[in-house]
Amino acid sequence: MNDAAKFYYVIFGLFTLAGGVMGYMKARSLPSLVAGIVCGLGLVAAAILMQFSLVMAALLVGLLSSIVVAGKFIPDFIHKKAVFPGGVMALLSSAGVIITLLALNRK
Repeated sequence: MNDAAKFYYVIFGLFTLAGGVMGYMKARSLPSLVAGIVCGLGLVAAAILMQFSLVMAALLVGLLSSIVVAGKFIPDFIHKKAVFPGGVMALLSSAGVIITLLALNRK
């Protein structure tokens, strides 16, 4: 399960970074850029921590980052019904929370 979480954090982190940059380019939203960078780097850092066997720290960073992204995009998706970016990021962040909780349950 830890390998799946590590792989997922890298993929989700890269999508989050790209989404922050896209949000800035499309809407000139500095908060999107900052949040995308912070959360995206948090997810990539979680994967790196797992590589160095700091599993509990990695899972906590991954969970926190996933919850922050979910807290932004799930309400967005519910209100706006837009598949992109709200729906995609809501799905990815929800999966991040679930994968992390499953990995924590196996610890």
